[in-house]
Amino acid sequence: MTPSLDRRGLAYGASAYFIWGLFPLFMAALEPAGALEIVAWRSISSLAVCLAIVPFVRGWARIVAVVRDRTVMARLAVASFVIALNWGVMVYAVVTDRVASTSLGYYINPLITVTLGVVLLGERLRRLQLVAIGVAAVAVVVLAVEMGGLPWISLVLALSFATYSFIKKDVGHKVDALTGLTVETAVQLPVAIGVLAWVGIAGQATLFARGAEGLGGWHDALMLTTGTWTAGALLIFAAGARRLPLNISGLLQYIAPTMTFALAVWHFHEPMPPARWAGFALVWVALVLITVDSWRARSRVKDPEAAVSGGVTEPV
Repeated sequence: MTPSLDRRGLAYGASAYFIWGLFPLFMAALEPAGALEIVAWRSISSLAVCLAIVPFVRGWARIVAVVRDRTVMARLAVASFVIALNWGVMVYAVVTDRVASTSLGYYINPLITVTLGVVLLGERLRRLQLVAIGVAAVAVVVLAVEMGGLPWISLVLALSFATYSFIKKDVGHKVDALTGLTVETAVQLPVAIGVLAWVGIAGQATLFARGAEGLGGWHDALMLTTGTWTAGALLIFAAGARRLPLNISGLLQYIAPTMTFALAVWHFHEPMPPARWAGFALVWVALVLITVDSWRARSRVKDPEAAVSGGVTEPV
């Protein structure tokens, strides 16, 4: 791997996470649209972007091969449901002024990924991993007490995305990023159309509701191009991931939740009482431990890609 490729990969990877970190601003700009309308248009727009790109990369053969493989299709259908849930909860959190909860969800995602490895794959926890998960559990308790209940938004985001990443890793040798996103959004299409029909019947649709002038025009343009952010960021990430070792990608993944946390505190001005700061501080300690463990594990094996626990994942 040449230095120029390293720099290009770093730029691609950092750019993708930077775009994901800006998502709360994009979603907030779509108000007064509700979460269901935003997620439905995001799914349809993402599919449109993918279908526009597929012919240029000669991707139809790969899509047909995936559709004919019943096992892969079944897993992608489950992945499609899980990521739709993830999108919906994330957008709901933004439009209800709970951006900090989305940040927490993506911070604890690597810890949930490690836990899934133990539960589903029978992996053994290393000492630092065990300590990190314990510290994260204490953090969740602290936040639950401070919030008067479990931080369900954060937990659903972390669990759904960790599950999605687990499925995509399982089929990753057969499905590239563009093919996967195309199939997943195609599976979502009937539901998305049904949701938009329901929103329209309920009189809650906001697209084209305020005319093409002024803020209405900006709102409509942003709504119709949500797929550009989703598909574009994912493809940029894929280009970077091919050029970067996992340990570097693993560090880059904290760019997005750090940006969303900063936005929650200094842009959206969400309340951050001392107990909530303490909870986040414990999560950051857990992340330091899991990152140190990941670096140690990869330094002990000849193939750095073999140390999978605590590996990198990408928001979508």
